[in-house]
Amino acid sequence: MPLLHLSQDPVLKEIIAVSPPPQSTFLDDGGQGRVYLALLESIVSQQISVKAADAIFARFRSLFPDRYPHPELLLAKTPDELRSAGLSGQKSRYLQSVAEFALTNRLDTDYLDGLTDEEIVQYLTPIKGVGRWTVEMLLMFVLNRPDVFPVDDLVIRQKMVRAYGLAETGRALIKRLHEIAEPWRPHRSLACRYLWKWKPVVR
Repeated sequence: MPLLHLSQDPVLKEIIAVSPPPQSTFLDDGGQGRVYLALLESIVSQQISVKAADAIFARFRSLFPDRYPHPELLLAKTPDELRSAGLSGQKSRYLQSVAEFALTNRLDTDYLDGLTDEEIVQYLTPIKGVGRWTVEMLLMFVLNRPDVFPVDDLVIRQKMVRAYGLAETGRALIKRLHEIAEPWRPHRSLACRYLWKWKPVVR
């Protein structure tokens, strides 16, 4: 049982006890489209609020006849057309970089399921605008990989520092976070989802 395994960590056991269980997420189709769309949405959402990202992504999708940005149609859009949805020039270029990748590389789950987590990171990060954190979110919330530890996620870092009373900084902190999370294997994704849900008591 994943929760029984994670509860062997007494700090995490307390977090699990006081936090609402994360909702299950499942990939809703096995084709190319879901992963492709998730990559586009992740780029739109970078460095802006969830509310703003949702609004911009909705306007972006409305630029296309069936609200789906097929790669060839996305590549045909001009900078001004993409800007009209509220996208910056840089994000517009990043979105078209995803489209270029999708035209010549597989994004279907039949293919991705045959790759390890790290192989998927290396496969997707050559896309402009797609970094390790973006792929790790894809692994966790779209591909449902069970053992992802997104150590670069600011909220995960802050929550672990608070929960475990850590004083380290920089590389020493990263090393310590990995050491704490190592016993959570093979359920680190679930542990992180509880950390995201956890609301520390302010004293």
